[in-house]
Amino acid sequence: MRIAQIAPPIESVPPTCYGGTERVVSYLTEELVKQGHQLTLFASGDSLTSAELVPCTKTALRLTPTVRDSIPYYMLMLDKVRARADDFDILHFHIDQFHFPIFRPMAQRTLTTLHGRQDLPDLQALYRGFTDMPLVSISNAQRRPCAAANFAATVYHGIPKELHAANLDRRGSYLAFLGRICPEKRVDHAIAIARAAGVPLKIAAKVDKVDEDYFREAIMPLLNGPGVEFIGEINEHAKTKFLGDALGLLFPIDWPEPFGLALIEAMACGTPVLAFRRGSVPEIVDEGVTGYIVDTPEEAIAVLPEVLSLDRRAVRQRFEERFSAERMAREYLKVYHSLLRTPARSDVEDRDLETPRRPGRMNGNGKGFYAD
Repeated sequence: MRIAQIAPPIESVPPTCYGGTERVVSYLTEELVKQGHQLTLFASGDSLTSAELVPCTKTALRLTPTVRDSIPYYMLMLDKVRARADDFDILHFHIDQFHFPIFRPMAQRTLTTLHGRQDLPDLQALYRGFTDMPLVSISNAQRRPCAAANFAATVYHGIPKELHAANLDRRGSYLAFLGRICPEKRVDHAIAIARAAGVPLKIAAKVDKVDEDYFREAIMPLLNGPGVEFIGEINEHAKTKFLGDALGLLFPIDWPEPFGLALIEAMACGTPVLAFRRGSVPEIVDEGVTGYIVDTPEEAIAVLPEVLSLDRRAVRQRFEERFSAERMAREYLKVYHSLLRTPARSDVEDRDLETPRRPGRMNGNGKGFYAD
């Protein structure tokens, strides 16, 4: 199958450090190449891939100091994709909804994976206006706020089984926090939980420009106390040791997390997780096997000993069963084939001209209703 993957040009594919979406695009692309498909990756020019690379910016935009507005670069990228659209069976977008108006005429050959939160009110009007654009959610929780959207499937993220070696001996003596420093990730909760439990905490996290004030005013004062070490942003290679040596991963989020890649990265290392019941967490964490889910910091402190006593072999095994890149690619291929079997929009419109309409579900073009 000839497949185009269209990644955000914000980070390289894969990213040098933080970058969940671009990392998932890399894992999916490489696995599909391995399975014998013909892949073309539209991404920043500093990306590394086994697929054909179409550079859409010279380097990742986040690492380019002169870039102040990313939207012009998305427009240039979409122009390149549109010029080559006929070369592909499927065009798989990972760039939110920028492409909807341009690629609507070929909607049945497109797929859009939504990587961000979908509970924003303005998105509802967008999905009602583009009911023919097929979407994939990365958790069932992510799709709940947008009932009008045209979801083809939910596909959980996956990472290569060989990417992280599991540490089954639990050599470290600290808890880990991995991700971004921002209000919704609640690293302050992680610090409070670790200190109350008397266990050291290591924080490997990125600080975006928009969150610098929050980091300086709300988090830096908390780092001055005992038992907390701020490491900063780390790369993929460093994650294996950082997560593998940890007693457990703290994931005390306070927002509707669409997936939470750090959860399965920890599981790949055999490290159990302690996460708050928000967004996709109940779908990702198997309670009593890969970790525990709580609602408050007080509950987290109370249940932490049970988390740390979980069987790390079982944690790794469950990761292999549920969250491998091979499984992710296999599920996406099913969606691709399903879309290609769906009649083109013009075929549906021709059929509708011959069939009297009755009250029923919305037509694929969003202009009326037809009966099932």
